[in-house]
Formats: sequence, C-alpha cells, structure tokens
Amino acid sequence: MLVNNDLYKKSSKTQKIRCEICANYCKIADGSFGVCRQHKNVNGELFDESYGIVSSLSPDPIEKKPLNKFLSGTLTYSIGGFGCNMICLHCQNYMISHEYGDYSRGVKITPEAIVENALKYDCKSIAWTYNEPTIHLPFNKKTSLLAKQKNLKVIYVSNGYFSNKSLQEVLGFVDAFNIDLKSMSDDFYKKVCGADLDVILDNLRSIYLAGKHLEITNLIINDYNDSVDEINALCDFVVNELDENVPVHFSRAFPYYKMNDISPTNHEIVFKAKEIAMDKGIKNVYLGNI
Repeated sequence: MLVNNDLYKKSSKTQKIRCEICANYCKIADGSFGVCRQHKNVNGELFDESYGIVSSLSPDPIEKKPLNKFLSGTLTYSIGGFGCNMICLHCQNYMISHEYGDYSRGVKITPEAIVENALKYDCKSIAWTYNEPTIHLPFNKKTSLLAKQKNLKVIYVSNGYFSNKSLQEVLGFVDAFNIDLKSMSDDFYKKVCGADLDVILDNLRSIYLAGKHLEITNLIINDYNDSVDEINALCDFVVNELDENVPVHFSRAFPYYKMNDISPTNHEIVFKAKEIAMDKGIKNVYLGNI
C-alpha cells in the first residue's frame, strides 16, 4: 500500500527517501526497508508492505492494555500487527515485532471488518496494541475513523516514539494512550531500545497538553532501570510536567528475547516504586505481573 506522500520526503539527488512516520526518520535506499521492516522504498515511493495484515485480533478487558481509568469495566477490541520502530532487547512480543520472518501467520482484514467485529463483541473501543501501532499509521487511521463513526473510542498502546507529523495525525483520532516509558535514562534507551528518551518525554507532554487520556507503564528490570533514583525521576516527571492524576503502572520483567540472563524483577522494588509514587502525590498507581 502506497503511503501518503506527506509522511515521507524524496531526495532530489538520490533515490533515497526519508520516512517521517516515526522518530527514527529512516533514510531508505531503493529496494530497502526502514528500521521497522514494514516500510519499503520502491522506485522512490514509500510502501507499507503489511497494510491490512494483522497478527492478533481479540476482545479484551480494557484493564489489560493496561488502562484503569478509561472506560473501566468494558471490553476493547485489540488489534496487533507486525514490526516495531525500536529494537528492545527485552521485547515481550518479539515474535511479532522482530522475528516473524514473513506474514504467513497473519490475517488479512479490512477496516470495515475490524469495526464490525468490535461491535459484535460489544466492545466500546478498539485498541492498537501488541506491537507498535505508529508504524501502521495509514491502516489504523482509516480503521479508527470508521470506528469513531460507530461511536467506538480509539486507544493506542505505544512506545511513544512518534515523529512530529505522526503525533499530530494520531492526536486527531486517538482518545486514550498507554505509553511505555521504559526508563528515565537516555543511555538505557540508546543501548537497550535504540531510541532517544527526549523524544518520548516531549511526546508525553504533547499528549497530555492535547487533553487526551494518558496512562504510563514502566517495566522495571533488575540492574537496568530499577534504581530508586530512576524511579524518583520518573515520578517527578509525571508530577511536575504532566499531572498527579495520570495513572502509572509499574510492572515486573521476566527473562525474554535477548535478555535471557536477567532474573524476574524483585517484588520489593516494585512495591517500593508504588510507595515512592504515592509519596510523590501520584493518585493512581498500579502494579503488574505480580
């Protein structure tokens, strides 16, 4: 599927194009893919190679996203795709984000069918989740606009690595976000995720200022992002630059993908994180994988 030409730029000197769908701003040579392995330069045009192909479709309790303060007690229709714009070494969904090989395990589906399914299961929303939704912006935008015509809310479960252009588009149709704030260390983001912390923080500020419902998840990993100083920094960011009413979810990590050498996160630090957050004045703190 050809991507709208306002989401990429052509070079006047070469056949390379600059993808502007996420904050990687990949410069893609003819015949090659960007970091996400979804967007391909074909003769100087950008194509989404998996448009309309999904890895997962399921009605879920909205609290599994996790969203605890948005449409509580309802079902959301969850949709996942393939690929990711980060390279997280601890990825919990690496089989669809990084090591899927091809799309033979995927399902071809139309936006109309997704909306029909959501209504059939009496869902009150659809949720783009399981892999990073931003990289499938044309497909999930078209689907989401159809969903909103049927009074369904739209949710993004995201790593927050939007480009400036994509964030503005996403803010136009998404009602609620859960953003995975993986660490308050730029070194962690660069080494473990291949990304830039400041981009995520700026996008969190923009989402909040746009008046969208926002919840934050922090996966705590032993010896990587589990220091009291880092948890303090995350809570200070929420309170001082967002709002004490923004829900924060602290979750345990387990050995997975390229971090098979870690041990499951100590319960003590997860409970300590909740204590720190509440002491800072954060009103809604939740624990996951306990």
